[in-house]
Amino acid sequence: MDWTGTLVRIFTAPEAGAPMEARDVVRAVPGRGLAGDRYFTGEGSFSRWPGPRREVSLIAEEALMEMADATGIVLDPADSRRNLLTRGVPLNDLVRTEFAIGPVRLRGIRLCQPCKRLVRLTDHDDALIPALVDRGGLRAQILSAGDLRPGLPIRPGG
Repeated sequence: MDWTGTLVRIFTAPEAGAPMEARDVVRAVPGRGLAGDRYFTGEGSFSRWPGPRREVSLIAEEALMEMADATGIVLDPADSRRNLLTRGVPLNDLVRTEFAIGPVRLRGIRLCQPCKRLVRLTDHDDALIPALVDRGGLRAQILSAGDLRPGLPIRPGG
């Protein structure tokens, strides 16, 4: 893989259903997730199913723009319920692959497919679900601790 992307924005929510809040910096902690996020404290909607797939989620800025162009659905990145907004990163190719965001190493776990919960938490109808299938992002495991900030490079490998 030969690419370099960028971390565009960071979002966390303190509890299940709470609005996602933009952050200027956040600490990534292996086995826990992002400090200040609902899954870090076990307060997320899906926390009853523990494991590394809840540590961090990413979505590509390009996917949201492509969805808007194709369907007319404009989804604010915070409303995607994903933690990290990326640019220039082939997220679908990172399943079972290590990559780095600045000083933090991660491993892609699986794709984030859209669900009814996303529809309920936004002002969009069920058309949102097929519009985000296979472009809803990536769930990742944090392999090394570090601070994340918008503007950091994202690159393949560890």
